[in-house]
Amino acid sequence: MSHAFEVTEQRSGIRFHCEPGQSVLKAMEQQGLKCVPVGCRGGGCGFCKVIVLSGDYECGKMSKVHVTPESRACGEVLACRIYPLSNLTIECRPRESAEMAKQQTTTKSMR
Repeated sequence: MSHAFEVTEQRSGIRFHCEPGQSVLKAMEQQGLKCVPVGCRGGGCGFCKVIVLSGDYECGKMSKVHVTPESRACGEVLACRIYPLSNLTIECRPRESAEMAKQQTTTKSMR
């Protein structure tokens, strides 16, 4: 029997469970929640950027464009690429920032 970890998003207070080996983003989506913006789900777009305030986790491969080694050392990661090893408290970046990033990406691709 697996032990699910509890993930708490600090700003909204939303809590959800994440199974071992499951990404935080996938767990959130499977439970019908929307506390973290969703983009490509593959670590390349940066939309699901969060800061881990407490807890232990493993990281999968993430775009260094969106998560630099320096920011990763400060707990900034992509929710689609982190897998809890304990209960986590995360803080989502504001949705407005995600929308601005989307607009910038769209603008760049049109050039």
